[in-house]
Amino acid sequence: MTRTPIIRALVAGAALALLAGCSGGGAGDESASDTPPGDDGQSTFAVDIDTASYDYTARQLEGGRLPDPAEVRPEEFVNAFHQDYPEPAGDGITVSGDGTRPPAWYDSSPNARIMRVGLKTKAEAEGERPPAALTFVVDVSGSMRDPGKLDLVQDALHHLVDELRESDSVALVAYSESAEVLREMTPVKDREVLHEAVDALSTDSATDLEEGLVTGYEVARRAFVAGAVNRVILLSDGLANTGSTTAGAILEQVATEASDGIALLCVGVGTEYGDALMEQLADNGDGFAVYVSKEEQARELFVTRLAATLTVRARDVKVQVTFDEENVESYRLIGFENRAVADQDFRDDSVDGGEMGPGHAVTALYELVLREGASGSVAAVSVRWLSPADRGSEEVAATVGVADLDRDWASAAPRLRVSLVAGAFAKVLRGDGGRAWLPSLEEDAGALFAATEDAQVKRLGELIAKARKLG
Repeated sequence: MTRTPIIRALVAGAALALLAGCSGGGAGDESASDTPPGDDGQSTFAVDIDTASYDYTARQLEGGRLPDPAEVRPEEFVNAFHQDYPEPAGDGITVSGDGTRPPAWYDSSPNARIMRVGLKTKAEAEGERPPAALTFVVDVSGSMRDPGKLDLVQDALHHLVDELRESDSVALVAYSESAEVLREMTPVKDREVLHEAVDALSTDSATDLEEGLVTGYEVARRAFVAGAVNRVILLSDGLANTGSTTAGAILEQVATEASDGIALLCVGVGTEYGDALMEQLADNGDGFAVYVSKEEQARELFVTRLAATLTVRARDVKVQVTFDEENVESYRLIGFENRAVADQDFRDDSVDGGEMGPGHAVTALYELVLREGASGSVAAVSVRWLSPADRGSEEVAATVGVADLDRDWASAAPRLRVSLVAGAFAKVLRGDGGRAWLPSLEEDAGALFAATEDAQVKRLGELIAKARKLG
């Protein structure tokens, strides 16, 4: 096959620097320490709608083991849960801010506060989604033989083929030691041949993820449809062992193709899962990473959540929070360490941000310490993004005041409380919070399930209980 060139000489130094800066955070991270407002008192980051860290952690806890602290990303725990932010009237983004006094188990300081920044895009109406040209890149290496890997992928793909519209099209690439194009882009009306191609997937030997992904992008580029949703969807356990086995070697390829209108969705599977590799590929491919461990999760992703999974409402979304130094003594963003953006790059539209699809919500939590006697403004929140249609820049802003953060914990909005419980649980798991929090977290999760009747919140309480037992 003819391979698309990868500019290794240009990417080598940059990729190493990127990976070093994006290696995940723990209690010792400088980026996680309290930050007093400096000359501009600003916190700037790219949004992230990934949830893979939370779902993979859930799989591990349900299997009786604690996660690797380096693979726990608090923002993905927080953003795994439903929010009730208002939607914009059009294709933009709403931004809102509120907060609470933290519970006593979290921080009993009288001047401590939790601030929540929320973003929301408009959901897509039934039948509104444009046609989709989807290239599935499926890992069929030996490690995919395990139950809950290739069998789960095949089940999800069969359901997807049945649910897609006849105006959509699908291509299928399988890779192990080498890559094979099982179907070039094929109209979904030819469902039988697509089902046959899915049935033909079978495991082989080694894992050359680079070869598979490069081939997938070549297929997607040949079949690119202007005005359609063009996306490469990688389904893998992320355990590459031949060819290039780090994200750095293929970031340039992914980023270049994504900038030309082909975004990447990484779907992780399996008890043994290369989380870091999949996350880095998604973040640099104008996409996002999810993890599924059950057939119902995979079906929900590819059927129920199809529109939000495929379509993009806003590209390169960045958030900048400017704190009022007269009222804020210090602040800390919970998570997002590997999505940090230099303050001066907020309005530089050549600097990559994150993508949001229809109906997506993003939540960021800040720990604050207010100055004695603080009143008035706490922070100004600005959100900037590019329109998917013409890549024109748009921006919206909101302000947060001291009064917005002054609710006590018991009367704070239930979804805000769920966010902090999820984020605090992540902090415990990665060693950035006390294990003594776990009984209170479990108790709060139970109360919040009663208030929200949300099965996901019930599951959160169950996961906290499992973590307590595992010690």
